[in-house]
Amino acid sequence: MPNTLKKKVLIFLGAIGPGLFLIGYNIGTGSVTTMAKAGATYGMTLFWAIVISCIFTYILMVAYGKTTLVTGKTALFNIKTELKGGKWLALYIMAALILGELLALIGIMGIVADLVQEGIRLLTNGTMIAKEWIILVFIFFLSILFWYGKYKTFEKVLTIFVIIMALSFVVVFFMVAPDMGMIASGMIPDIPDSPDAFGLVAAMAGTTCSAAVFIIRSTVVLEKGWNINNLKDEKRDAFVSSFMMLLISGLIMAVAAGTLHTMGLKLDNTLELISLFEPIGGKVAALLLILGITGAGLSTIFPIVLIAPWLISDYSNKPRDIQSTPFRVLIVIGLLFAFGSLFLEHSPTILMVFSMAFQAAILPAVAIPVFLLLNKKGIMSTKYLASLPMNIGLIIVIAFSLVTTYFAIKGFF
Repeated sequence: MPNTLKKKVLIFLGAIGPGLFLIGYNIGTGSVTTMAKAGATYGMTLFWAIVISCIFTYILMVAYGKTTLVTGKTALFNIKTELKGGKWLALYIMAALILGELLALIGIMGIVADLVQEGIRLLTNGTMIAKEWIILVFIFFLSILFWYGKYKTFEKVLTIFVIIMALSFVVVFFMVAPDMGMIASGMIPDIPDSPDAFGLVAAMAGTTCSAAVFIIRSTVVLEKGWNINNLKDEKRDAFVSSFMMLLISGLIMAVAAGTLHTMGLKLDNTLELISLFEPIGGKVAALLLILGITGAGLSTIFPIVLIAPWLISDYSNKPRDIQSTPFRVLIVIGLLFAFGSLFLEHSPTILMVFSMAFQAAILPAVAIPVFLLLNKKGIMSTKYLASLPMNIGLIIVIAFSLVTTYFAIKGFF
């Protein structure tokens, strides 16, 4: 790569650091599992849910980013101090997000361990490594990285994971050459007459338009060192992030829809995705898929492990010192939850889909407060109050969040 082009790419990646961080968080094994399951079961019929979720993700990312850059304060602290009853709402959001993310962490590490185990088996023609050893190795290296790393370090590592993930899915898409006609014909919006469809719509919304993304958004833009002069950068970053989420999610669904769905094959878990794809795309496609999904999983673990200490710092308005003793203790506790997958009676995929739907149920508690904050003159001043288009967008998002909460309840309870 010529030096000038390389320099431009590095400048671009540096300018969208918060977006890359959130892409890494959002497109994880839960997204892959959910999108692939939706594509295999219903074709592209539910693609509309991804499109709408990504549009609403952009709106909420811009809203929370703007609120943070104007006030200089993070999301939970603004909710706690600026809204009536905000203290209890902020505590509820913090507790719900931490619980949801710990459940997701258990499922993610279980899926990643399954995939790496399968990858080793394919590469060595049959050698099986116990999952507990695979998890232990990942936890060891992640512990070292968290112990000595800083936000900029995490951003660079996540950039690598996101690039690996995206390229893997793009290559697999062209290798398996899914039926484009079937994909196109299946894009007509619909909700199939099946109880499972409601749960999948809620899970797709939860994994794309994730409540945790918007709360963490305020932290990562401050970690980037941005201020009120970076409002345009924040909007561009939000657009790139949302578009990449749409592209990668759409690719995953299209691969499953154009192959598994047309062949009448159903998908119940992520590991099954590899065994179904190996006869279609060969061993190379299966290994690339494993690489992509593993990259997605590891890129999600970083923000999940950081979420508890960051949210506590957010709520209390205290410095985010990753290398402080309280932070390190919380990070170690979070990493230990990764071993929970060894004690699951059911497939970790079931836990992942449930945790994604659980995220959708939290969304109203995150969408409504930012609408109120953006329209409060006391903190935004007249110059930075929400515009009419932004208010209309937020009202539609709030309505969408209530609908997906209903879907989550109908699909899983």
